[in-house]
Amino acid sequence: MLKESHVDVLIIGAGPSGLMCANALAGAGVDFRIIDNRPVGVAAGQADGIQPRTIEVLQSYGLAEPLLKEGAQMHLCAFYNPGPDGGIERTGRAADVTAPTARYPFKITIAQASIEALFVESLKSQGISVDRPIVPSSLEISQDPAELLDPTSYPVKVVLDHIHSSDDTPEQEIVHAKFVVGADGAHSWVRKTLGFTMDGEQTDYIWGVIDFIPDTNFPDIRNRSAIHSENGSCMIIPREGDKVRFYLQMADKDVMDPETGRIDKQKVTAENLINTARRTFYPYIVNEPKEVDWCSIYIIGQRVASKFSKHDRVFIAGDACHTHSPKAGQGMNASMNDTHNLAWKLAQVLRGRADISLLKTYELERQKYAQDLIDFDREFSALFSGKPRTLENQEGVTHEEFLSAFQASGGFSSGIGVHYMPSAIVHTIHQGSAPNIIIGERMLPQMFVRAADARPVEIQDMLPADTRFKLLFFVGLLTSEQLAKVRRLAEELELPTSFLQKYNFPAQGKAQSTFDIISIAAGHKDDVNFLDIPSTLRTHWSQVLIDDTDVTGRLGGGAYPRFGIDEKEITIVVVRPDGYVGMIAPSTALESMDKYFGSFLIGKTLNREA
Repeated sequence: MLKESHVDVLIIGAGPSGLMCANALAGAGVDFRIIDNRPVGVAAGQADGIQPRTIEVLQSYGLAEPLLKEGAQMHLCAFYNPGPDGGIERTGRAADVTAPTARYPFKITIAQASIEALFVESLKSQGISVDRPIVPSSLEISQDPAELLDPTSYPVKVVLDHIHSSDDTPEQEIVHAKFVVGADGAHSWVRKTLGFTMDGEQTDYIWGVIDFIPDTNFPDIRNRSAIHSENGSCMIIPREGDKVRFYLQMADKDVMDPETGRIDKQKVTAENLINTARRTFYPYIVNEPKEVDWCSIYIIGQRVASKFSKHDRVFIAGDACHTHSPKAGQGMNASMNDTHNLAWKLAQVLRGRADISLLKTYELERQKYAQDLIDFDREFSALFSGKPRTLENQEGVTHEEFLSAFQASGGFSSGIGVHYMPSAIVHTIHQGSAPNIIIGERMLPQMFVRAADARPVEIQDMLPADTRFKLLFFVGLLTSEQLAKVRRLAEELELPTSFLQKYNFPAQGKAQSTFDIISIAAGHKDDVNFLDIPSTLRTHWSQVLIDDTDVTGRLGGGAYPRFGIDEKEITIVVVRPDGYVGMIAPSTALESMDKYFGSFLIGKTLNREA
């Protein structure tokens, strides 16, 4: 008799994307299982770069601290090009992160295994572990339209094989799931089973990668460095401890088997890669490495899956739906941000608080992002892999061209420029109320001081990824006239017809309330009494902030003018559970707020459990 079970969400694959999903669902109290086909996680190699935006996201789950402590930080990027003597020379340096609003103006590099360990430890502390080694062998989705539209049904049937040892016949079990997330990598079984294609192209660029402890007189070995030499290109990525990663452009003759025209894995040795580095680095010396951790080779492929979901019941995420070159440092970041986007939507639908149509916004937002990523990567890889301009090669890439592309792509390569287009959850009608807080982009970092105790707080730290919508009420300069407006607004919000009363479910167990309210006043800390804010807009003493500097005068202040908010008005900023701004409205447009939330949330009267 086959074992059968039911689960709300089955996650297939325990790489960064699957683990991010698991961690987010665990925090939301969702019933899920996560399986993986490997007996253990990755040991060495793989992805290693964490962008500024991803650090912010990990911080919203309370997971950024260990990375900031243990990872290497890349603040500078050095550029090397052919010099007059046939070797390379430094032609410039620039900030590695050029996005002006980055809260963390650097990238972190650390082994993928360390990132996975962060999530595994977090799950362990909640009594959850990855089931392994298990592989799915079949997946069926119900064709019944009524069942597919009912979020309480289990329309996905997955057969799992438990792998014991190579000789044994695998033990099978059947899992009935409401939703399945396929985060099972570039060769995704889930994607192939669903019949989704990977659209795009393979380039001719062959790159080697090696993680090692170097012995060299190259002066920028601890900075990210982009080297264009007449002997090929190299990207240096400093790693945690004394380790460094080299991405090396390989010549066909160094790695190809002349008989078959395919890559000969036998030729991909640490010695071979170091010899390539020596030619690229001349006149600098690269000695025998003190220690080699890992090396590999790849051909750059740039592809996006034709679809990211089937019937909004089975989703694919991470490398399963986009592949690109590693040098722009996007892969693991894009993968974790896919499921960061999806998890809160699943949680709200499973709680019966959001309509199942909310899940359509996952493909809408992340497929467009993946396509933009591929377009960026294509341009960046071509510039990086192209020959440098020299006297003999006037068609080559100039330092200026490469630098300008590097700086223009700053918003993208930092993850900070991600911009979701208008949809049910991105409503741009009142953008003019706060023109510099861009609807569809992440909420900008900004220091405020708490009104009750003058403690400086970073607004992003008050926006944890806990499935709640954060309602930021910029209540303005609290003159007696303005306070009267604030009180009137509070009274309106207390009416049973207001969006706040219709859609705000209280916390139940691990399921958080729908909304979290933060009030932000203009003015000076000595002049604001937090108790003047009506209780509807002051849910806790710590939730009232002032746009002023802290007691040292060094932190905070200037947010109202920076955001373009009028301190004589009351402006509401809606921050989605994933940290992106979903809507902005003046307090005079509460019907717009009602329309926004009504388009995807289920009101209390309609909810079965109310």
